[in-house]
This record gives sequence, structure tokens and C-alpha cells, in this order.
Amino acid sequence: MSPNGQLVLLFCLWLSCSTLTAGAYGWLRFRQNLDLVALFLAPPPAPLEPLSDFRFSDPAPPPPPITLRPSPLAVKPPASLAPKTVKPKPPSPSPPVAAAVSPSPALKPSQTGIRGLYLSRYAITNNASEAQIRSRVRRYKALGVNTLIHGVWGNGCAMYRSAALKKHLGLESCPNQFEPQWLDWLIDEAHRQGMEVHAYFEKGIKLDPNSPIFETARTKGWLAPGVDRTYRGVEHYILDVANPEIAGLFRDVLVEFVQKYPQIDAVQWDDYLGYHSETPSPPERIRALTQFVTGMLGAAKKANPRVKFDLCHHNPYWAKRYFAADWQNWPVDRIFIQAYNDDNFAAELAYARRYRGLSLTERQAHRFPEVLKSREIRHLFLFPLAGAPEQTARLFQRLADNPP
Repeated sequence: MSPNGQLVLLFCLWLSCSTLTAGAYGWLRFRQNLDLVALFLAPPPAPLEPLSDFRFSDPAPPPPPITLRPSPLAVKPPASLAPKTVKPKPPSPSPPVAAAVSPSPALKPSQTGIRGLYLSRYAITNNASEAQIRSRVRRYKALGVNTLIHGVWGNGCAMYRSAALKKHLGLESCPNQFEPQWLDWLIDEAHRQGMEVHAYFEKGIKLDPNSPIFETARTKGWLAPGVDRTYRGVEHYILDVANPEIAGLFRDVLVEFVQKYPQIDAVQWDDYLGYHSETPSPPERIRALTQFVTGMLGAAKKANPRVKFDLCHHNPYWAKRYFAADWQNWPVDRIFIQAYNDDNFAAELAYARRYRGLSLTERQAHRFPEVLKSREIRHLFLFPLAGAPEQTARLFQRLADNPP
């Protein structure tokens, strides 16, 4: 065969092989496509049988438990490998939820320690508007005062409109240019400032000739014999508390007051709830005064149990011997010892420590640091003897901030 024929034969063989290879590849691709088409066109397979011991965690109730009985030929496993019946544990009790605790209310001065200032019955009331009264309360608060002891009674009449006074004596109040709501404003603003207000029955059972009821008391025979000259330059006459009319007057006045002003924090009386110091007190006078106080305070406590009744008086020995005031047998809540005489201050301070209350004037200002160091004296009152309460408060505040 010529060389050209050989070339033609080789070319034909190569062409045949290529055609066969391409055809086979094309056939395979075609079969693959058919398989894929069949896969999509075939019906879905039948669902598989669920396993007998498989449980779905759905909310359906569980099947009844299966009791397995061992085959007679089964070997009993050792106790350590034997299946144990595990009882479901009861759910742990939830920890108790603490009840909501209301925030503790702020403590009152009577709970933390009174720092009180006496204000005479004319100190705030006379021609004072609501704005003026509230402003003065805030000013005393800024001076470190947390309790105002304000006069509401004095010289035989009330510093508010009193139906009880009108019933007994025909007059409604003391002569004064006060607004009818002055005490309501005072109490409200003091409580807003975290302060207390104590009603001060100034002069107690004593009158001077300027009292609007003096002539009535004299003509009706309501005055006890003698003149009280306990304090130099001042003459007082004492209403006889053994007289049922006097006892009824004070009982009605006090009951009316604690009902008319139910939010008042305390009512205070002083050494004017007593007779005079010229002669030792006879026993019958002591008994009469104790009976008077017991009846009056008992009725007031029944009318308003929340109100405290305080007494600022001489030490118990002097009070009983010279003023007929056996206050250790009176139903009072707190005692404040008067220490206005610097000569026997140490002795008075000992009593104040015992009863935890003390009253000073500006004359004892130099004693103030000593008093503050005494932890036994919980309550302290300042009595502005010169009639300048704001200056007295400033003086004691300065001494408290910068002790000598």
C-alpha cells in the first residue's frame, strides 16, 4: 500500500474512535439527565415504619409503661447492674418571693432627738399671712430647729377660736389680730419640713390683771388665795383647780384643742401648772392639782390618743415642795427639766440626764457644748428669755457648729 493510502487509513481510524467516544459521553449525559428527570417525576416513597421504642417529645400523654419479664434462660444480672426504678423528683419549690417593702418613713424629731424653740403666743400669729408663717418656719428649720413650741393659750384665753372658751366665759379667743388658719398653716409647713409642732399652754392656770377673764375670775371666786411672786417683777393670780368650774373649763378646752388640731404632735405645759413658791405646799393642794391634771389629760388622751403630753418644770423635789406639782404621779409622756439658774446648773443637769430632757435660756449658752456631749439628754428646748427667738436660735447654732 502506498504511503498516501496508509495516511488515509489512519485518518479514518482516528475519526471512528473520536465518534465512538463522543457518542458514549453523550449517551451517559443523556442517561444522567433521564435519571434526574425520573427522580423528580417519580411518586414519593412510602413512609418509613416508626421505631417501636421512639418517643416524640410532644404534649401527648405518655403511653402506659411496659413491664419487661425476663426470659427463663436469661441470666440474672448482678445487683449493681440491675436497672433501678428512678422516681421522678418533685419540682423544687420556688424560692419565696420577698414581699414588697415600703420605704421607711422619715423619723420624727421626737424619735431622733428634739431641738426645740419656744415661741410666745404672739411670736408668729399677730398680723401674719400664710406666706409669712410658712417662711418663718423654713427660716427656723435652716437654723437647726426641728421642733416649734408655739403658744396657743395664755393669760386665761385661747389663740384660736374656741367654742369651749365661749361656752364657759363668753369670749371666743384672746384679743389678737390672727388669721383663723394660722395654726393649720404652721403645722402643715412644719410637717413638710420634717419638723414637729408642740402646742404650748403658756402661763397654764395663772393670770395677771391684764387677762380678759381676770375680773370674771375674781368676782366668781375662782382665784386661789395669795399672789404668786415667783418671778421678780411679775404678779400672778392662780385659778383654783379644786373648783369644779375651773376643772371643767380646762378639760373642755384641752379636749376641744386636740380634736380641732388632730395633727398637732404634742401639747406642753410648764411650771405655771403649779402654785407659788412662797411657802411649802400643803398636802391637800398637791392632791387637788394631781387630780386636776389626771382628769384633764385623761380626757384629752381619750379624745386624741396620738398626741403626746409634755411637761417642762422644775426638778421633782422643788416642783412638789414649792409648786404643789407632784408631776412624778402625773400621766405625762415626757419631762423637760428647767435649768434656768446657773448657780445650781450641775444638779439640774443630773435630773435632766435622768429624764432625758432639758430646757435652757440664752443665759446658759456657755453650757451648751457641755450639754451636747451628754448622750443621756435626748431632747433640748431653748427658751428665749429676752424675747428674741431667732437670735437665740442663731446663738446656739453657732455654738453647736463651733464649740469653744
